[in-house]
Amino acid sequence: MVTVQARTELKNSIRLCALLFAVLFAVIGVRAWFLQILRSPDLTRTLERQYKTSVLLSPKRGTIYDRNGNELAISVQVESLFARPHMISDPAGLSQRLAGILNMEPDAIADKLREEKPFVWIARKITQQQAQAVRALEEQGLEFAKESKRTYPNGELAGQVIGFTGLDSEGLEGLEFRMNETLRGTPQRVAASRDARGRHLFSEGFCSSAQDDGSDIYLTIDKTIQYIAEKEMQATVAATGAKSGIAVVMDPWNGDVLAMAVVPLFDPNNYSQYGRDMWRNRAIADVLEPGSTFKIFVVAASLAEKIITPEDTFFCENGTFRIGGRTISDVHPYGWLDVSGIIKHSSNIGVSKISKHLGTPLFCDYIGRFGFARPTGIELPAEASGYMPPSERLSEHTRSVMAFGHSISVTPLQLAQAYSAIANGGVLIQPKVVKSTRTSDGETRAYQPDAQGQRVIDHASAQILTEMMQTVVEQGGTGVKAAVPGFGVAGKTGTARKIYNGTYSHNRLVASFAGFCPVDNPRLTVVVIVDEPRTMTYGGQSAAPAFSRIAQQALNYLNVAPRVQIAAGEAPSTIHDQGPPAAGRAG
Repeated sequence: MVTVQARTELKNSIRLCALLFAVLFAVIGVRAWFLQILRSPDLTRTLERQYKTSVLLSPKRGTIYDRNGNELAISVQVESLFARPHMISDPAGLSQRLAGILNMEPDAIADKLREEKPFVWIARKITQQQAQAVRALEEQGLEFAKESKRTYPNGELAGQVIGFTGLDSEGLEGLEFRMNETLRGTPQRVAASRDARGRHLFSEGFCSSAQDDGSDIYLTIDKTIQYIAEKEMQATVAATGAKSGIAVVMDPWNGDVLAMAVVPLFDPNNYSQYGRDMWRNRAIADVLEPGSTFKIFVVAASLAEKIITPEDTFFCENGTFRIGGRTISDVHPYGWLDVSGIIKHSSNIGVSKISKHLGTPLFCDYIGRFGFARPTGIELPAEASGYMPPSERLSEHTRSVMAFGHSISVTPLQLAQAYSAIANGGVLIQPKVVKSTRTSDGETRAYQPDAQGQRVIDHASAQILTEMMQTVVEQGGTGVKAAVPGFGVAGKTGTARKIYNGTYSHNRLVASFAGFCPVDNPRLTVVVIVDEPRTMTYGGQSAAPAFSRIAQQALNYLNVAPRVQIAAGEAPSTIHDQGPPAAGRAG
């Protein structure tokens, strides 16, 4: 009986163990199914994150062209040197040999070769000659990777406009920075594994992933006109001893910026050799008091509002006038002048009286309409907005001096935009420097500004003002040296004192000339700024001749036929002619 009972208990125990094992195997099977089937993708990704990685290499960046397809910024394939330190037998000796080839400190190379890593960069984007010299060493543990390097084939040309990229081909300044997303493309990934310590193991070699090239960009800049503007501004700065010079050349009908010259120039191929101050695009980032070039906008507003007529005359107080408890003056004393005479002779008193008739609300309204005190929206970084005092805080004296371009600040590009509105008959057009983009698969897209043209004055008022502005470059005007033989010119001189140590300086000046030509069908708006000239300090002496030379050469290049017969031997004014204008040096 005991034996039977024992057997029964044994069988029950066996059955219980079998059941337990069956349940256990079932649990394990379900768990395995869960991990292998349901969680497999997630676990695979986790595993790859732990044991696989990649290194980013520079992508192929899009090319920057001028409006005619000339290359301004290109990317070329170069080699970067890396090492596998565990394969280097003599780090000290090798570092000495590499230092002479790579122009690096031996100790810096030796430190890298002694690192406990399977991979270290030695030098990125080296020259072909350096790569050949390293290969000649036949050193085990030194290898190369292909990368893309940015280069600027025209050197200094449009350096501040184009900008530059850093070591990893990311835009740092200029268009390279502003249009970085469009230009840079997709980075190239180099596959690698990690060991238990997380170190990179390139056992599979360098295998790149799928890569999209960056888009190309076509600018509105014309390489030839840019060269003309830079050359003439360099000559002007050298002849006048100026601190710097700026020239903006613009198509007044569509806002295309044909040239944006900033002197001193800098070469983006060697940007680290220049101070940060030279990287700055002063044509959009610097603000200045425009001086007498601003007078035409007061007259434009007054004509458009029918507050004045061309025949109206104003008494210019023989050169001295008190307003708002302060005195304003003209360089030369004038009595009665009509509106055209006020512009021709650049009378501060005359234009101040016109601004009084216009009134503060309309005065401020038209300043905004002409695009001042706000960015133009051009496709360049760090654009300044300029400054205008709030209308509710404008005293009578401040409004008066603002009428001749003091107590207000503008950028050279804003000035070019506003003068273009006069040239095209009264429509403010947003400036642009990007014409179109082209993707890596060949799709071309026109690049359109966000803002459309807005009418600021009527066509008739713009035409009347243009006729008045022509007198500036005629005999007796302040800008006779801006004349372009064979073409009619409309423009205005400007000379503004700079603020230094909290007060207006008498020897730190900004000389300028802004205008357009030919007047019967304007093709170019040109603004010239000469900052702190030491000689030929007035706008009519330094900026006006530069305007003439830039416009003359650009019109010839564009095959614009002269409208007026040019007399034999007649030529544009030269920088060496330092005599004052016939009517003195006002403006």
